[in-house]
Amino acid sequence: MTSRTNKFEKASMLSLRSRRNPELQAKISQMALPLAPLVRYPTSEIHPFFPSTLLNFWLLTSEQLDELAHFYHQRTPSYYSAQYPCPVTWGKGLTLEEKRRKIGRFIGLRGCESPVKTEEEILQEIRRRRAEEDEEAWRRKLRSY
Repeated sequence: MTSRTNKFEKASMLSLRSRRNPELQAKISQMALPLAPLVRYPTSEIHPFFPSTLLNFWLLTSEQLDELAHFYHQRTPSYYSAQYPCPVTWGKGLTLEEKRRKIGRFIGLRGCESPVKTEEEILQEIRRRRAEEDEEAWRRKLRSY
């Protein structure tokens, strides 16, 4: 009875927090989105690690991502590698983030197409754009003289 009561308490506390925080509720709903399983060519099998929800996708380990890539012919290229809708190239030495992005693209998740920029790269891009805008503003001002 204690574990059951404990589950109800946790569920009610989560519900209370999410009611107070609509952003949390939106994130919980987003993470609960189901993912359609991808079947393997030519056997039509589904890998046991294939994530059933978006949350499960984000919880995959590096080893599980390697196993998925191998199972779906992406880590070890073969005739079947290019038969999938969004094949990816799988190299050695990929980071967890790179593996997750590649598998995400492979299974059709949005936002996994392009490499992730570091904070420093984003800041450099912002500085470059500001410098270009400042230069353009000075050009416009100097034209009037």
